[in-house]
Amino acid sequence: MQRWLNMTDLLRPNTLSWIEVAIRIGAAVLFPLVIGLERFFHKKPIDFRPFVIISVAACALLIGSIELLQAERDAQAQIDPTRVIEGVITGIGFIGAGAMFRDGNFVQGAGSAASIWCAGAIGLVCGMGEIWLAAIVSLIVLIILLVSRPFTEKWDPGSDTEAADEGPKEDSTTKLDPSGN
Repeated sequence: MQRWLNMTDLLRPNTLSWIEVAIRIGAAVLFPLVIGLERFFHKKPIDFRPFVIISVAACALLIGSIELLQAERDAQAQIDPTRVIEGVITGIGFIGAGAMFRDGNFVQGAGSAASIWCAGAIGLVCGMGEIWLAAIVSLIVLIILLVSRPFTEKWDPGSDTEAADEGPKEDSTTKLDPSGN
């Protein structure tokens, strides 16, 4: 019977309530989803799904490390949630680097790379239970992305502004020779 009781402990949080876990994970879904949708609707290199997936995973890793820290009462156990934070932030940096590429004199995708990194940070902050801070950070990122758009749109691939600045483009397959043929 004792073994069965220990098994049921694996199916529920030990330190946090179900409500706390649901709020933290719900916020880790909602806040980056809004940022990801902004990137998606403006046809940026990363759609909305990675923002949410990265945030939820970061949130869950931090909640899990907090739960493990509280559950392990062994004096020799070396559980440090800050190491989880370091690992998540480093890993997300590599994902964000994959969103950036050089196009002539410009680096494309830097806004999406920074946003995806921020989505991971938002997930970590939600995992800590600091939902208010995650909301403020999300709002600031969203405002920056929206307000800066007119200034950066010129360099966005496929934007209407880019086409207007360069004038009509010739298609090599429809060029006419000087005789009109």
